[in-house]
Amino acid sequence: MREYDYLVIGGGSGGVATARRAAEYGARVLLIEGGRLGGTCVNVGCVPKKVMWYAGGIAQTLADAPGYGFSIGETGFDWAALKHARDAYIERLNGIYATMLEKAGVTLVRGYARFAGARSVEVDGQHYTARHIVIATGGRPKVPEMPGADLGITSDGFFLLDHLPKRVAIVGSGYIAVELAGVLNALGSKVELLVRSEHLLRPFDAMIRDELTTQMREAGVNVHIRTQPQSLSHLGDGALGVDCGTRHLEVDTLIWAIGREANTAQLELARAGIAVRGDGVIDTDAFQNTNAEGIYAIGDITGRAELTPVAIAAGRKLAARLFKGEADARLDYTNIPTVTFSHPPIGTIGLTEDEARTQHQSVKVYTTRFTGMYHALTAHKPRTAMKLVCAGEDERVVGCHIIGEGADEMLQGFAVAIRMGATKADFDATVAIHPTSAEELVTMR
Repeated sequence: MREYDYLVIGGGSGGVATARRAAEYGARVLLIEGGRLGGTCVNVGCVPKKVMWYAGGIAQTLADAPGYGFSIGETGFDWAALKHARDAYIERLNGIYATMLEKAGVTLVRGYARFAGARSVEVDGQHYTARHIVIATGGRPKVPEMPGADLGITSDGFFLLDHLPKRVAIVGSGYIAVELAGVLNALGSKVELLVRSEHLLRPFDAMIRDELTTQMREAGVNVHIRTQPQSLSHLGDGALGVDCGTRHLEVDTLIWAIGREANTAQLELARAGIAVRGDGVIDTDAFQNTNAEGIYAIGDITGRAELTPVAIAAGRKLAARLFKGEADARLDYTNIPTVTFSHPPIGTIGLTEDEARTQHQSVKVYTTRFTGMYHALTAHKPRTAMKLVCAGEDERVVGCHIIGEGADEMLQGFAVAIRMGATKADFDATVAIHPTSAEELVTMR
């Protein structure tokens, strides 16, 4: 039995961050990971997704170029070349993560852990124990139970595709679904987006989800509301039949993007007395404590704000509390900014208008819609839309929602202001940077 101060199960962004920070504070740290270092974000999530998003953006820029006087001529797109470059980049990142752990003095064990007792785990017959154990095993894509479901792929499988599918169906309404739909449409696929409910991005502000739906349709994505597959079947020549009841589709690829589930089933949590929900989520308190003493959970498996920077921040705070003596260190889960890399991108923080009206007696909303200056000379003229949600007599900004070019970059600075309690008057008193889209956030009336 090998003993450590801190045992981290999972080598994703959250696990690596908390392990390195604990080692920095002097703890003897063991990290266990059986897959590629970096977890979902680095390997089949944020990073390779952003590469593909950039590729889609370049395709749109090429289409916009004639408006600025460029004669591009015939262009080609090599999916295989893009995939090779993207995969090589990810492989380099895997190596960087391993180097960071080594330099931090973290011991890395390759394999999959399962609990053997209250504060011990087993990996391939070897047992390890620690005073503190943190679970950071992330999530995995869901696949529904229906005839032929295994004929589709998930977002993980999207990154394995060796060619651009000519016809693709994407099932889902969340950020993964709209991101993949935008990328594939921009690169030339005919995209059918199958949405079970009334709206895309249901938790988002109504302005955002309605504007996105409109712009995706204008860009050529076929958005099918209240449409749900009932079965998949082979049609020959590699084609898939998608039976949606009253609608039947024929595609080359179907991607399930119906959500993710906590990756905890193989951990044998009961052996350590760790309570777990039926969906595999591990509940924690505000300090990431599970119900079992000395065992903690961070990241997607906690079911809160399933974002890479959240897992990293929570892991660092936990390490500071356990090994630096910062007894009150914990992540504040309010006002977390987030971006959806759709086409166009979305940035949002705080309360939606509906949420604000439920929580506050006095709410005032400021909105604007316009076509950004870049598109003054292009044939393609997508809109930018912005909303500030303000509450109370002082009109404190409690929500900021942006869709349009640059939304992903401009939100970060405004998020700082909103977390500091900025009011509409503070925004108004800030001199605008002209000409930009971001200036609209400080000039709305």
